[in-house]
Amino acid sequence: MGTNWAGNYRFQATTVHRPGSLDELVDVVAGASRLRPLGTRHSFNDIADSPGSLVSLEAMPTDVTVDEARGVVWASGGMRYGDLARTLEARGLALHNLASLPHISLAGSVATGTHGSGSRNGSLATAVAGLEIVTASGEVRTLHRGDPDFAGAVVSLGALGVVARIALDIQPSFTVNQRVFLDLPFSTVEEHLADILAQGYSTSLFTRWTGDTVDQMWVKSRGDGAPSETFGGTPASVAMHPIAGVDATSATAQLGVPGAWLDRLPHFKLEFTPSAGEELQSEFFVPVARATDALKAIRGLAERIAPLLLVCEIRAIAADDLWLSGMNETETVAFHFTWQRREPEVRAVVALIEQALAPFRARPHWGKVFTLEATDIRDLYPRFDDFLRLREKYDPEGVFVDAYVERVLLGGRPA
Repeated sequence: MGTNWAGNYRFQATTVHRPGSLDELVDVVAGASRLRPLGTRHSFNDIADSPGSLVSLEAMPTDVTVDEARGVVWASGGMRYGDLARTLEARGLALHNLASLPHISLAGSVATGTHGSGSRNGSLATAVAGLEIVTASGEVRTLHRGDPDFAGAVVSLGALGVVARIALDIQPSFTVNQRVFLDLPFSTVEEHLADILAQGYSTSLFTRWTGDTVDQMWVKSRGDGAPSETFGGTPASVAMHPIAGVDATSATAQLGVPGAWLDRLPHFKLEFTPSAGEELQSEFFVPVARATDALKAIRGLAERIAPLLLVCEIRAIAADDLWLSGMNETETVAFHFTWQRREPEVRAVVALIEQALAPFRARPHWGKVFTLEATDIRDLYPRFDDFLRLREKYDPEGVFVDAYVERVLLGGRPA
């Protein structure tokens, strides 16, 4: 069965089903006593494991169907974002945003609330217009935006069923350029954080929490636009990797050269594996109104964080109405930590970060390393109990319950 992408988690499930059609998928789900969907394994905890078996959609047909009249594209939940992006670009179409890595699957990314950057851009899940879900009984349910269960079913942590197909909003293709600026004074970042993160189409800050400056600011602008303010940063004269000193070959093109959206919105090129997986990741979402206070609180832990850190990315994401989204009803700033793979030490520091961010009601990224459990998480989401009722409706026998669901959702309640 093997491990996740990072190699820090070894799956306990003994069987992986790889159905090649919807009918085969229905048979797998209907015949399972315990089952979890498996994506590209780019999670850093046990969210995709099962005490029974797993089901992967990698053998399912991609089945890309564009409905330009409705402005959506349907595709297999197991398809990677980068592959769908290439298909759309060939037809002159685009998605609104992409995550840092284009290697991740549609269904897995959406189910965990994964996102890109941009204070006016919602997470990847906000582009979902429809879902085709195979529930525990083998029933195939199709939900569309506006249906009563829809807002609860999009970011579902795999707890409602297997998302066989997914519909995403599309738009005409567009170009983007990105420019990198170096060594922004921390004092300036603290004073102008919201303005910095609102630049261009999206902006990311990269820091190792050492010294008096933020290492890099990446600004992605549509067309040939450029940021009007550098906030004390110096324009980079060569292409950069988000981690200072690392070869930039795997990073998407910079220096203000426009290119297709799919070749600029991610930080990394699809044809490259950005690292060997020797890392861990954590991420926490805080309201933009408290983001500067959160930044100062994290900086207060710099001496504990820096020795374990590869890089931290700070970016903004727009609010949404999806029940378990980290951005639910909240304009958000995300603090993303890429760690060395030293898990016991990392988990200890993550717990300190959680304590420091607790006054700001920080929410964890569901697919990354965190120590919070259901009793800590429940009050952070206004629709948390509504989601538990939805889970009971879709999976009354607990087929999709695993240790992760028990720990972060059920909190000791019966499945």
